[in-house]
Amino acid sequence: MTYADIEAAADRLNGQSRQTPVITSSTVNQQVGSQVFFKCENFQRTGSFKFRGAYNALVQLSPEQKQQGVLTYSSGNHAQAIALAGRLLNIPATIVMPEDAPAVKQAATRGYGAEVLLYDRQAMTREELGLTLAEERGLTLIHPYDYPHVIAGQGTVAKELIEEVGELDVLLVCCGGGGLLSGCAIAADALSPNCKVIGVEPKRADDATRSFHSRTLQTVHNPDTIADGARTPSLGKLTFPLVLHYVSDMVTVSESAILRTMFFLWERLKIVVEPTGALAAAALLEGIISVPNARIGVVVTGGNVDLKQAGKLLTKASTLEQPERMFPLAQEMS
Repeated sequence: MTYADIEAAADRLNGQSRQTPVITSSTVNQQVGSQVFFKCENFQRTGSFKFRGAYNALVQLSPEQKQQGVLTYSSGNHAQAIALAGRLLNIPATIVMPEDAPAVKQAATRGYGAEVLLYDRQAMTREELGLTLAEERGLTLIHPYDYPHVIAGQGTVAKELIEEVGELDVLLVCCGGGGLLSGCAIAADALSPNCKVIGVEPKRADDATRSFHSRTLQTVHNPDTIADGARTPSLGKLTFPLVLHYVSDMVTVSESAILRTMFFLWERLKIVVEPTGALAAAALLEGIISVPNARIGVVVTGGNVDLKQAGKLLTKASTLEQPERMFPLAQEMS
C-alpha cells in the first residue's frame, strides 16, 4: 500500500463520492487550546466513509466478477456502502449482517437493493459464514477492512481533509478493523509528514490498542459496545502491519465517553453522529488526548443512528457525570 493507491482511488471516486464538509467550533478550539477540524463523513453517501472503499473496490472488479456478484459481512455501514456501490455499478450484492444490527442499517441495505442474510453472532462468526457462502455461490468476497482497494478508498478521507485545511499536527481516527486508520495514516504520512496519527477505539473492544502496544495481534470476541462499527474481532493481515508502521499511538474511550460525545456533537455542532462516529472526538473532548496549540483533525466517521434507540441513549447520557473537559450538553454552538 502506498499513497499512489490513495491518489488513484481519489480519481475513481471523483463524481461518485462526496467531498464532505469540514466543521470548526470556536468554543471547542478555546476549550481544548487548539484549532480543531472535524471531517464530517456522516454526510458521505450512505451516511459513512465506507462508501469510498466499497466503490473503489467494486469498480476494479473484472467483468466476470461483476456479473457473478459480491458478498460481504458487516454490522451496517460497509453493508450499505457495498449495496449502493453494487447498485451504481450493476453488481449483485449479498450482505451477511448480525441479527442485532441497527434496524436503520438493515433497512437501508435492503433499500439499496442488496440481499441481506441475518445470522446469530453468538452461534457463529461472520467470517466463517461469509467465506462459506462466497465459495458456494461463486461470489467475490469484499472484506470490510482488510482489502487493499478498500483501504485505499478510505485513505481519501485524510487526503481531502489535509488538502483543504493544510498540514496537521495530530489526526484522530476511529478504529475497528483498521481500514480507515491505515488509509488515513498513509495519506497523512505523504501530505503532512510531521502529523501524529492516533487511533481511537472503545475500551470494551480494545484489541487494536493491545495489538499496537504489544506488537502482537490481539483479538476480541463479540465485544459489548454501543459502537457497533468497532466490534471487529481484530486488525487484519494487511491493516495490522500498516497500523504498526504508520500510526503514532492508540487510545481507548469508555462507553459513557462515547455517549457524552455523541450527544455533544448533536447539540453543539448540529450534526447527527452515530456512536462509532464519535470515537475520535471523544478522545479529544474528554481530555484523553491533549495537545495544546496544535492543529488537530478529527474524523467523524458516520451518522447512521437508529432514532428509536436514541431516546434511551439520551436519557442514559443525561445521567452521566460530565468530565472537566466536556461542555454541558445544553449549550448552544458558537
